[in-house]
Amino acid sequence: MKLRVQCLTVGALMLAILPGAHEARAQDWEAVQIETVELTPGLYLLYGRGGNIAVSVGSDGIFLVDDQYAPLTEKIVAAIRAIDDGPIRFVLNTHWHGDHTGGNENFGEAGVLVVAHDNVRERMSVEQFIAGINLEVEASPEGALPVVTFSRDVTFHLNGDEIHAFHVEHAHTDGDAVVVFRDANVVHMGDTFWNGTYPFIDVSSGGSIGGMIEAAGIALTFINDETLVVPGHGRLSDKAGLVAFRDMLMGVRAAIAEQIDMGRSLDEIIAANPLELWDEEWGQSYIDSETLIRHVYSGWSPEK
Repeated sequence: MKLRVQCLTVGALMLAILPGAHEARAQDWEAVQIETVELTPGLYLLYGRGGNIAVSVGSDGIFLVDDQYAPLTEKIVAAIRAIDDGPIRFVLNTHWHGDHTGGNENFGEAGVLVVAHDNVRERMSVEQFIAGINLEVEASPEGALPVVTFSRDVTFHLNGDEIHAFHVEHAHTDGDAVVVFRDANVVHMGDTFWNGTYPFIDVSSGGSIGGMIEAAGIALTFINDETLVVPGHGRLSDKAGLVAFRDMLMGVRAAIAEQIDMGRSLDEIIAANPLELWDEEWGQSYIDSETLIRHVYSGWSPEK
């Protein structure tokens, strides 16, 4: 399977985290095209702007993983209707950021049940501050909040598949869910997996590089060579792609830990460029080596 990388710009990441940022760049939404890829019969992947969307269709209705931004809801629904005209019943958010939850209010008003981890609703309910990019995020309106939440895991029995979502702790955030379509052999990793790029680790929301590594490790215990792996950002991947991402993170953590053990300050670590080995392959988007070092350093502890 030939895989391509979808990179993020600075503006794209700011939009990804700030639910209301579209108001300043409304003209951009007209240009967004929703691309549909069939993964298996009855299961599809939608690319647009923001987090990748999984769509399960069948006799039990339509189940979505994430819903991107509010201004894209009409386009997303049109893409779904080109696949199936059944009722859209569920949206499961993989975490709280606006590029994965921005459409919640629109779908909720249409009668769709929004599901997420407990911490997603908690964070969306109040103002947040993301120190890594010095950004304040307003509380979401009541209609955008998940209606059903879970602490550990939840399973849906729909469209001939067993869809199992489970919480992974302190990874991209403190509310991440990995979603497994067991019969289809497809896994949606949310933003615990960024295909081909260094990840954004939201330390202010409880994220950590150790949790990112752990999330990949857990998923790899049940992924096989035929599993299709959907990243939160980037093109469709597979087991080898997730292994490469996990191994990169392990190398990055070890390289930064070595610098910390030497007693070097953050500025000294950045100047030493300990991530040079990975930069050419992974550091060519918004998250460059300096940004990743800052995120890892700010949340560093031996336990994490």
